[in-house]
Amino acid sequence: MHDLFDAESRRSILQRLDRVDAASQRQWGKMDPAQMMGHCSIALEAATGDQPKKHSLVGKLLGWMVRRKVLSDAPFSRNMPTDPTFVISDGRDFAREKVRLVGLIQRFVDLGPDSAGRQVHSFFGTLTGAEWGRLMGKHLDHHLRQFGA
Repeated sequence: MHDLFDAESRRSILQRLDRVDAASQRQWGKMDPAQMMGHCSIALEAATGDQPKKHSLVGKLLGWMVRRKVLSDAPFSRNMPTDPTFVISDGRDFAREKVRLVGLIQRFVDLGPDSAGRQVHSFFGTLTGAEWGRLMGKHLDHHLRQFGA
């Protein structure tokens, strides 16, 4: 299981992140590497509370049905739906986005599970700090696999 609050898991994710460069080819999806880094940063900004989210109506209606699967040990499937507020379609500077993402991973960890547990996920609503750690780890794993890392 990928979990950003677990030091070994986080180290592995950061090492894999370091293998992605501006020329890395996606295995699926539409984003280029810089856009993917920006997308992952937006998700972490929700998890840190830097960009608070509200529990969406769709999430309130459907989130409970998929919550257990999403938080399970199984990796995310390819081409999963994305919260529209997390979509990146403009051009981004790869180096800047990578530095931003690494900094947000560290900020998320430094704030800790108690802080994460006070944040609202746009689809799932309230999550525990441990659930946020798993979700953010799985999300990063998903996009690292997307780029072969």
